[in-house]
Amino acid sequence: MRQQKRRVGFRATAYLFTFVVVLYVAVFMNTPYIVYQPGSASEVAPMIHVQNADAGEKGTFMMTTVSASYANVALLIASVFNSNSEVVRKETRLGDKTEQEYAAEQVYYMNSSQSFAVQAAYHAANIPYKDVVDYLYVFSVPATGNREQFRPGDKIISVEGKTIPDPDALSALLSHRKIGDPVDVLLQREGKEVKESVKLVEVKNQETGAVKPGLGVVIGAVQKVKPEVEGKAVSFVNTDVGGPSAGLMFTMEIINQLTPGDLTKGHRVAGTGTIEADGNVGAIGGVKHKIVAADRKGAEIFFVPVKNYEEAKAKADQIGTDMKLVPVSTLAEALKYMQELPVKS
Repeated sequence: MRQQKRRVGFRATAYLFTFVVVLYVAVFMNTPYIVYQPGSASEVAPMIHVQNADAGEKGTFMMTTVSASYANVALLIASVFNSNSEVVRKETRLGDKTEQEYAAEQVYYMNSSQSFAVQAAYHAANIPYKDVVDYLYVFSVPATGNREQFRPGDKIISVEGKTIPDPDALSALLSHRKIGDPVDVLLQREGKEVKESVKLVEVKNQETGAVKPGLGVVIGAVQKVKPEVEGKAVSFVNTDVGGPSAGLMFTMEIINQLTPGDLTKGHRVAGTGTIEADGNVGAIGGVKHKIVAADRKGAEIFFVPVKNYEEAKAKADQIGTDMKLVPVSTLAEALKYMQELPVKS
């Protein structure tokens, strides 16, 4: 009897152990893969604030996204049965970057796309503006840098109590210091201010070989666009989305709010594409997933960069959507299409 109970107890322990191992492997163990799937199609109007905006938008402009998940075994198995999933190796997305560095880079690209969108919209609406540096942004921290003090995604608020307007000003400030000197740096990290005492490290110019003291981080300048007329300022709320591909749709919504009338004409309009200050629309990645996301949200029209059109058309045909695909290479083409579109009854 005791021996039978021991066997039962041993089996229960073995089953529990097996369950725990399977659960860990399926859910918690990392794999070298990323799974791409259709993301969201979100209205951009709530993301943008334009002073003295022209209200009364009856339709909507929507940005589209791709869902990218660092895959566990369970997700990899599920993706086999999902025709809209795409599995790729991590290095195709990250290159030589860490996950944190890649995420920081995508946030920077989103901020840059917003600045370009404002510039393109001001240009289209004949509003004069100036472009200034808003803050310095940390892309990455090299192995030879100050990894204890900085993280990818940090904003540099001040150095030695001085606001730094651009990279040249930072170099000028540090040029009077020596390698190894401590400096006080005020950062913004995840919405909170962080004070760090940082020792300057050796920074070498890759072209000239010259050595100078630096913070030991790779930085970029985030631009801010200011109108030169009163009452036309544009600002964004936090979108929690990275990358530059919402640029065209941001621009369309900003123009809609800056100018009289309803540019949507009552239609549900989705799209994707980078934007440049001069209005050129650039290609993006993951368009086939964005087509699915837009169709799920009932989009009637989808603006797609010319270079992405064939891939988008193939996916649209595959899912049998009634959505109208409109290839564009410039903002002017997208605006012309909307201006000539009849008002939805």
